[in-house]
Amino acid sequence: VYGYIADGPLKGVPIAGCLGDQQAALVGQMCLQKGQAKATYGTGCFVLYNTGDIRVNSGRGLLTTVAYQLGSKSQPHYALEGSVAVAGAALGWLRDNIGLLESAKDSQGIAEKATENGSVVFVPAFSGLYAPYWRQDARGVICGISEDTNSNHIVKAALEAVCFQVRDILDAMNEDCGIPLQLLKVDGGMTSNALVMQMQADLIGINVIKAGFTESTALGAALCAYWGVEPSKQGSPIPMTSGTTYTSLITDDERDMRYKQWKMAVDRSLGWEQN
Repeated sequence: VYGYIADGPLKGVPIAGCLGDQQAALVGQMCLQKGQAKATYGTGCFVLYNTGDIRVNSGRGLLTTVAYQLGSKSQPHYALEGSVAVAGAALGWLRDNIGLLESAKDSQGIAEKATENGSVVFVPAFSGLYAPYWRQDARGVICGISEDTNSNHIVKAALEAVCFQVRDILDAMNEDCGIPLQLLKVDGGMTSNALVMQMQADLIGINVIKAGFTESTALGAALCAYWGVEPSKQGSPIPMTSGTTYTSLITDDERDMRYKQWKMAVDRSLGWEQN
């Protein structure tokens, strides 16, 4: 317990936990063991990988951060963090700038009409690329357009772009830590899009587990406060509504081919902004 609220309707309530929002989501997803990771999908996307009590200094463009410390006598746990600048924001661009969507909620139904993506790849580097590239000179590109390409393909490619960028980050994390991730826990607004979650599982080749409780950040903060006043319960499992597990439905060869196309498109996005 750090202190007590001094005034107002909550006067006397102990302050027993303090976390950043992404760290709170990591705790809320119960990623408390080394080698566990979560991704939060919103306007951007944020991936944290628990490295245990070892502070890993990334050589691949990731940030090293404190994950949490459960009690003053316990060892702090660290994490690697990777950020995607444009996730759900790409749908806002499709809606507001070029009119392909009336609402972001329409994206799943529209994208599902594009049964094959026709090799269309969208890199939404509107203001550069974040982890693991850190290239301010990158700008958005849409590659692989043919006479058969339509708006459905563009919307689907925008959703896939989120998943490809998470793959970029997870590959860097696996290389930095030497412990291949076995599954990815996910939360945030975009996880309500079942197509995105299935594409994510397809493109990383491991199970994606959507939390039954979507507000993982709030849950993590609440858990830390609870464990602060009940130290004997620290890290103990909590009853939660079961979530949804997405398993890859494509072959390794298809996954590798599609990721190769993504990397080619990323290369073409670099160097556009000269100032």
